[in-house]
Amino acid sequence: MITRTPNFTGWRATILTEEDGNTERLRRQLSLLGIEVHCQWSPIIESAMPKLILVDADRGWDELLPWGTGTPTRPVVALLGSEAPGRIAWAIRQGAGAIIPKPITASAIYPALVLAVSIHEARLSAERQIAHLEERLKLRPVVYAAIARLTSERQIGEDAAYSVLRDCAMRRRLPIEQIAAFFLAGSEPLREVGKCGR
Repeated sequence: MITRTPNFTGWRATILTEEDGNTERLRRQLSLLGIEVHCQWSPIIESAMPKLILVDADRGWDELLPWGTGTPTRPVVALLGSEAPGRIAWAIRQGAGAIIPKPITASAIYPALVLAVSIHEARLSAERQIAHLEERLKLRPVVYAAIARLTSERQIGEDAAYSVLRDCAMRRRLPIEQIAAFFLAGSEPLREVGKCGR
């Protein structure tokens, strides 16, 4: 999530819509913010990806954006004049982090851009955190095996064995999963495992 308002100077944006009065107002306001604007009504190709995408959600289709209904790789702003639930749902599926209502007014543009960028960064941060936690979860059997070995070798309870691993991990500033793997492999630097808790 962003903690300061972004400076859009030098950004490239693609507006996915047909040219009309709304497009002209939008293009003019984006230019005032320092954004280089390209307008098209055809799918974006991955190799020509802009930093920001504004899409006409009233008439857009899934193949218009290169990720279909997957995770967006750029901040997306939906241009929406309809209140149809299906069009709103389509914008959400495309990853729109903000909506600029049609007819477009200048005062709606900047806040929508800031919101879309913030939502996009928060989404990417959450994905990284989930991937990290999933990786740690995969290594839980290693921690359990190290606890079982410690309880057997040192004649201590499971809670005490976990405390030993945790204390050593904290002391070495390493994840407990890594300490457990080192212990199970018999790594030389971790001979103190099993003695830390005494």
